[in-house]
Amino acid sequence: MTLTASVRRPAGKPAGGTGTGVGTGTEIGAGTPPGGRTGRARDADGLAVASFVLGLVGLLVMNILLGPAAIVMAVIALARSTSRRGRAFLGLALGIADLVVLALLVTSNGTVSWNFVG
Repeated sequence: MTLTASVRRPAGKPAGGTGTGVGTGTEIGAGTPPGGRTGRARDADGLAVASFVLGLVGLLVMNILLGPAAIVMAVIALARSTSRRGRAFLGLALGIADLVVLALLVTSNGTVSWNFVG
């Protein structure tokens, strides 16, 4: 017994998903993904979430790298008209907060690291 997949198509439909038959435009391969979201919009949403996460993590560790990365990702996500504008703005604010924390650390004890011991 062999395991092979066979796809059954209605008569008159070619394998590519486009053909001369009557269609509604919602078939697989019709050009838009399910839900109507394009790849660019999903990328912008991903950038908004990534900027939020990087900004949040950057408050604790590696704020010299994660802060600017969060700012750049948030600006790109907003420029691409993300549907997660709130997360993009939070990522932007947290990225700026990362840089403020970095500036406070440098001015208070001259290093870019946390120091809990007095």
